Amino acid sequence: MLSISAVIPVYRSERILPELHKRLSAVLDGIGSDYEIIFVEDCGGDQSWQAIANLARGDSRVRGARLSRNYGQHNALLCGIRMARHDIIVTLDDDLQNPPEEIPKLLAKLGEGFDVVYGAPEREQHGFLRDRASQITKLALQNAMGAETARHVSAFRVFRTQLRDAFEGYRSPFVSIDVLLTWGSTRFANINVRHDPRNVGSSNYTVRKLITHAMNMMTGFTTIPLQLASLAGFAFSLFGLGILVYVLVNFLVRGGNVPGFAFLASIVAIFSGVQLFALGIIGEYLARMHQRTMDRPPYLVRAAIAQETRSASAASPGDVAPVDRQDAALKA
Repeated sequence: MLSISAVIPVYRSERILPELHKRLSAVLDGIGSDYEIIFVEDCGGDQSWQAIANLARGDSRVRGARLSRNYGQHNALLCGIRMARHDIIVTLDDDLQNPPEEIPKLLAKLGEGFDVVYGAPEREQHGFLRDRASQITKLALQNAMGAETARHVSAFRVFRTQLRDAFEGYRSPFVSIDVLLTWGSTRFANINVRHDPRNVGSSNYTVRKLITHAMNMMTGFTTIPLQLASLAGFAFSLFGLGILVYVLVNFLVRGGNVPGFAFLASIVAIFSGVQLFALGIIGEYLARMHQRTMDRPPYLVRAAIAQETRSASAASPGDVAPVDRQDAALKA
């Protein structure tokens, strides 16, 4: 029998959660698996936490965690992944654009000997700018992961729970689950799955957030920006050397100087610009080193819901057992 933990980060989805739970439970029951459903509420400011509490009262396999503030999708996923108790983890969005009915396809592919399988959308149901920003993010992710599969990553994925041992001690507030999974395996695969339009609300992943996430991956998990700065510095050094040779040859052969203040000013501006560019990239890395020295956790759980924490007398949705602040950090 399969043992599955479904992890769903939740952000302003109170109206979608009952339908998501209904469809996801039907699929997992149909597979005949031992499973749990973990909702991680990322402090969206609506009534999603109350909706999770209501679902947990009616289904003992539902567990919930509420973060103390909005940390972001990948940080919420990391929290849910560390809470998982079963052998296989399934992650999907809370907006039903990842149809739960496609999960058996992913599990079948996983059974072929892979450790991670992505459900690549056959056709994404987003706007033009969002699709372009998503492509930029995947290009950045490909460099960070060093795998061709990065072009097909999505929030709809299944992987073996044992992979989380590879990033058990990860503590940085900058999280990319896809990159962390590469620390434990190179056996990745992807299959095409249906991608439905969102029927309730609108996507909370804006173009700005996607670009920010891409920058976090580039500067948080690779040295590519530093390499680009080095290449830029090297290229402009060659350019400056060429200018020097031109000036010397012109002086020796023609006996004259290169006229023009504008020419000199442009050369100075070029070199000043490349120096500032390189310093800015170095500053990004120094800032991330500073963040890590502060020991700031990637997330903090304010409250949790599980079968063992619910009292027999059905209390109100807000009466969930709070988690101790130190334990809630779930630091490795």
